Amino acid sequence: MNTHKMIKPLYRVAALYDAVLGLAFLFAGNFVFEKFMPEIAKPNHDGYIQFPAALLLIFALMYAAIARDPVRNRNLIPYGILLKVSYCSVILWHWTTGNLEAWIWKPFCILDIVFLVLFVWAWRATGKAAGGQN
Repeated sequence: MNTHKMIKPLYRVAALYDAVLGLAFLFAGNFVFEKFMPEIAKPNHDGYIQFPAALLLIFALMYAAIARDPVRNRNLIPYGILLKVSYCSVILWHWTTGNLEAWIWKPFCILDIVFLVLFVWAWRATGKAAGGQN
């Protein structure tokens, strides 16, 4: 299987992953907090959950665009990389300093580290396919 054929499914999975998380927190944020994070206080306003959820949906759309044509939409890949760096650095900081109250953020962090590594690989691979632009 060539690199281009591996990148498309990667970004389809990333789009689905962020879409499912975004929809879950957008429409069932209270349930998610009650079911998976009972040890921490829910934010005092639903908007604090819904806005990041909406951002995940926007990133899901971006990942879907990348999946359609990874080389042509290569310019979008660094934004996905930055999203993963942002999330992972915040979670890893709180996790390693003992300030992460809810376990639920840890599996997402580990998955996002995997996505981060694969996104960097995809960015480099699409650069080679686009004529060496890295």
